[in-house]
Amino acid sequence: MTELLLVRHAQASFGTDDYDRLSALGHRQSRWLGEWLAERGPAFDRVVTGTLRRHRETLAGLVEGGLALPAPIEHAGLDEYDADVLLHAWRARTGTPAPAAGSGRREHFRQLRDALEDWVEARVDVSPHRPFGRFLEGVRAGLAEARADRAARRVLVISSGGPISTLIAEALGAPHASMVRINLQLRNTGVTEFRCGEHATHCVAFNAVPHLDPADRRDGVTYS
Repeated sequence: MTELLLVRHAQASFGTDDYDRLSALGHRQSRWLGEWLAERGPAFDRVVTGTLRRHRETLAGLVEGGLALPAPIEHAGLDEYDADVLLHAWRARTGTPAPAAGSGRREHFRQLRDALEDWVEARVDVSPHRPFGRFLEGVRAGLAEARADRAARRVLVISSGGPISTLIAEALGAPHASMVRINLQLRNTGVTEFRCGEHATHCVAFNAVPHLDPADRRDGVTYS
């Protein structure tokens, strides 16, 4: 069996002009996870990440925390959907206005949930965003890359909420639409564990953040 640890990137910079960089808290989250993983071992044989800045910065934080890792392999199939493009197209097709100024995060994520559900079920044409079927192909290819070295017994994957929640839904045999609610519950630097055999992939742990358990880190649990 191969053990895959799927890590969602640390907190990015939501609400700024560049979401794709980690926040100050995100850098701390990734270092804390690196410390936790380094203390527990065993070593990772393979590392596969998406190509986004927040993936690379999360990986760098793990190393800063003391985790020794082999050279990473980047795979674009582990990149996130483009939420801004998706929402803009969905609002245009459905006639939904953007949230009013000052309405806060709740309305933004309510609209994102609705847009994601329509995207996954192909109820609304959200072009120029890619259709969900192409996204799914990329995610499956990313998983295949993580598993490509059959001699690797422990593999670290750093990705985003969309790809990870899609892989969880597939491992559970759940409808693809369930990825939406899973996605919106994933915590930054949350760890999901897969055990992969020759013919099946099993999800044995989900969205864990043990590195944030100490009392002085409990305010460090974030979702975006």
